[in-house]
Amino acid sequence: MARGASVGFMLVILLTSMTGCTAVTEGITGNSSSEEISVPTWELGDYWLYTFSTPDYSDDTTKLVVATTDIEEDGTAYMLAISSIGEARRHAVLNHNPFLGRITHEQLSPFENGEAKDVLDFPLKKNKAWSFSLFENDWNAVVSSVDSSIASIRATASDGSSIDYIFDGNIAFFSSFIWTDSEGVIQLKMKNADNGVGHTGDVYFVRGGDLYSNNWYNSGPDAEFVDTFFVSDHPKDGEWNEMIYFLDASCGGGSTITLTLRDHTSVSALERFWGPGVGLREGLRLQEWLRLRRGQTERHDRRAEGSPRDAAGVTAAGSPGRGPRSR
Repeated sequence: MARGASVGFMLVILLTSMTGCTAVTEGITGNSSSEEISVPTWELGDYWLYTFSTPDYSDDTTKLVVATTDIEEDGTAYMLAISSIGEARRHAVLNHNPFLGRITHEQLSPFENGEAKDVLDFPLKKNKAWSFSLFENDWNAVVSSVDSSIASIRATASDGSSIDYIFDGNIAFFSSFIWTDSEGVIQLKMKNADNGVGHTGDVYFVRGGDLYSNNWYNSGPDAEFVDTFFVSDHPKDGEWNEMIYFLDASCGGGSTITLTLRDHTSVSALERFWGPGVGLREGLRLQEWLRLRRGQTERHDRRAEGSPRDAAGVTAAGSPGRGPRSR
């Protein structure tokens, strides 16, 4: 039970995609000049090494890799996967990396909520302006300069948020991408450290679906919050093979937080307890609950195997804080 507590909870079931990349036949290409940059063509195995910075987690340096070039969206989009399985899982829950997943050939547009978002509008030239939506906000973008195949772009929103990004035609992708919210907090910073061709080895994209998201608040004495949700298959890829939860919570002195997940037979899949004065942001995979086969590796375009539960109950007694970001 909890006193004076708040809890934000999100649960996502995930279909994990893992791709073994082979060497590419050509390098990264682009048709650019000092005044205009055309859309580049990516090849299988092209990669970019980025350091990702967010306010709630330590920096993570990992590769974005072209995993496929002609499968997604009827052959009109690439698939960008990542060399860090942890980062892939984090993105599936928090959706903080828009450039992981499908990227269109025509404009290198990422997808959000199933729709392509034109963060770029090729050809890039000075003073070119366009609009797009991303991070659940509407943006007006302008190219401030183009020099030596490098375009500097600034996008602004009506709430004061901004995105400052640099597209480098020499590496055929961003050298920098910084999203700052309306309070001046940098929510995402991507900095390029290296790029190349011919990446080999496993890379990952987690194709997930939101199952449950809720916030609870209690300012009085003991409180208990109970809710249930139904777990069905992924609409296109069938059975799930792992589940991830993300919890953002805090409680005052003398308060405690207890989180319990149960299946439809009342078997507890997870029980967690936090003592007085805690502030936490936690995520966990529930592979054992779903009986995932150990060591399983799947290509991202194949159906993964697992044993999903029909339903799960969420019992959270705790104190409220900021809720989780929605995907």
